[in-house]
Order: sequence, then structure tokens, then C-alpha cells
Amino acid sequence: MVTDSHQSLSHLSDFLKPGHVIYDLKATTKVAALEELLDLLARHQHIVNKKLLLTRVIDRERLETTAIGHQVALPHARADADENIAVAAGRSENGIDFDALDKKKVRLIILVIWNPSLPGLFNHLFAGLAAFLGKDDFRHRAFEAKDKDELYGVLSQIELRIPPEDKIVSRAGLLLRLQDIGMKLKKTPKAKQAPLRRQAKVIRGELDEALLTRFDRLMERYGFAVAEVDSGVCQGCNINVATGMGAAIAGSNDIYICENCGKFLVAAKKKKK
Repeated sequence: MVTDSHQSLSHLSDFLKPGHVIYDLKATTKVAALEELLDLLARHQHIVNKKLLLTRVIDRERLETTAIGHQVALPHARADADENIAVAAGRSENGIDFDALDKKKVRLIILVIWNPSLPGLFNHLFAGLAAFLGKDDFRHRAFEAKDKDELYGVLSQIELRIPPEDKIVSRAGLLLRLQDIGMKLKKTPKAKQAPLRRQAKVIRGELDEALLTRFDRLMERYGFAVAEVDSGVCQGCNINVATGMGAAIAGSNDIYICENCGKFLVAAKKKKK
């Protein structure tokens, strides 16, 4: 079902399978709960390196708790996988301490493992989950579900408005944001750098290591790593890019690199009339 030209209506059941729900988590701690949910995905062969993913999920938790309040947590990590998103859900009868800002123990955990080649996809999924789970009546139905099937039925009703792939935030766009933060850090006193560094860490967590390694090398050597393409010309070296590349970059999630200067390329921002 298409809601507009930019988004399509999906449901959590498109990503969460019936066998990926644990009605009563055995875990009593955050780490044990995350491991229990990852074990479930591993048994169904939706993830390969459980140990690595557990480390990534915990690192994300240390950066900032994924408990969104009201006894709900949405932990997540990225992984190179064939599927764009793998989801597991667990319910705890007594609740688990997730260091939530409202101090309440978490009773519903929805773990999301997503492919870093589509970073914006997770953001849209997260927004849909947070919106539905922020509703008291919906949350109550999940908490009070009588069994696994009923819990899955409730969670399946969560609506998600997912953009097509060509509308998802581009990886080069994330690199550009990372570059902007890096430049701001140079002008910001050390005592005020913490928020910028947290933003940078979150963005770096959404990108694969190969891109980040190249990005860091370019930043160290030239002071910038991402250049705009304006009227077919790379603004990093003022040389024409390959024919048609400028048009192809706009709205694409693919990575483009200038053949002359080696910078990552993004489409130029539209100029205000």
C-alpha cells in the first residue's frame, strides 16, 4: 500500500517473524537479555557473528541507553548481511534494568540488526516503533499478552512508513555530516566538544569500516574527504566527473569517488532562488 510518492506503508511483521519472539525472557540483566535475543537470531541463521554483534549492541548502549521510556527498549547494531533488517522481540515479566532515563525497568525489548549499506532504513523503522510503543493502550496490550502468539499478533500491528531505497539517506551524505562535525570540532573548545563527539560516534556506527578508513585517510591528508558535484564538476579538484555521474549521485545510496582527486562525491545542494 502506497501512502505517498516517497513512502510505503509496512508493518513490523514484514521484519519480525513469529519464531523471533520470546514471550518470557529468562535473562535478568541487560547483557544477558541481549545475548538471549541474539541467540534466537543465530539459531534461525539470520546472523553469523553473534559475539561481534553483542559487542556492537553493548557499545551502543554505553554511548546512550536505547530504553525509550515506558518500560520499552530498542537496542540495535549494524551487520553486513544478506537481509536489510533482522528483528527479535522479548518480553520480561519482572523487567530488566536498562539504565532508562525514567528509572523504570524494561519489560519489552525489540532488537534490530540492520545492514549498514542502508543506514537511513533503521532510522525510519526506529521512528515507527517509538511512535506506536509510546501509546499507553498499545503498550499495555503487549505487556499483558497471554502467550507468544498473542504478543506477536500485537507487535505485528505496528505500522512503519518506509521510504524506497532511492530516498534513504546516502552513505556519502553521512560522511559529509561526519566531515562537518570534524571541522566544527577544530573550532570548538575542548570543554564543549562532548556533544559533537557523541554525534560523530553514532554516525560512524552506521558506516562500514572500509568507508571510514578511506574517509579518515582523506581527512588527515587533505582536511576534507567529501566534495560536492556541481554542474558535472567535482568541487574538490574542479575537474569534470564522468558523464552522467552528477545526475546518478542525486538521491543514490551508492558510493561515488572522484577519479581525479579520490574524494567521496555528493550532489550539490540546490541553490535557493
